[in-house]
Amino acid sequence: MTDKNVIGAEEYMEQLIEEDELLLQIKQTIREKGMPEVSVVPGYGRLLTMLIQLSGAKRVLEIGALGGYSGVCMARGLGEDGKIISLELQPSYAELAHEHLRLAGYGDQVEYRVGEAMNSLHQLKEEGQRFDFFFIDADKLNYLNYLEYAIELANPGAIIAGDNLLLRGRTLNLDRNGPAIQAVREFNRRIVSDPRLTGTLLPAFDGLALARVKG
Repeated sequence: MTDKNVIGAEEYMEQLIEEDELLLQIKQTIREKGMPEVSVVPGYGRLLTMLIQLSGAKRVLEIGALGGYSGVCMARGLGEDGKIISLELQPSYAELAHEHLRLAGYGDQVEYRVGEAMNSLHQLKEEGQRFDFFFIDADKLNYLNYLEYAIELANPGAIIAGDNLLLRGRTLNLDRNGPAIQAVREFNRRIVSDPRLTGTLLPAFDGLALARVKG
């Protein structure tokens, strides 16, 4: 029999990590607008803040803005001279995310580029842009392409984080082999095996990839 006084590890951690009023407001607005409720979980949001602080990152590239939850978390790790470029397909999502970044006091430190991320990434490469930190949280079919661009656009020692590695359990189901699932499985494999990276995978919640680009 299951002990009713024993809770799961993720539930335990969720109880310890409290979201502040702004982060809760972002999630509520996303819900009210009928947007996908797929923001990074609070524990990983706090991890993004910490990683940017620890690495001293000044230039951040976010692929997938949604409502700005992860953007706020990352901006909180930046210094006053830091900047985020965020790529978002949906104009309304980018507008809402920017509104939330302004509420958080970081509106002037973020630039949104709207449209297909692959086009924006190509443009960033043409511009000679370089980044210290990447957060990948967009369409899974392009995760491998996003990873390649991140490596190309990385300053030596840059950190790459990728969310939703488990696809709510679909990655683990060997009977499921759709294109997005296969793309994420290969993304996970490359994070830990690509010779250009030092990487690992965190299995809690829906999974998070972390890698450092070798200098």
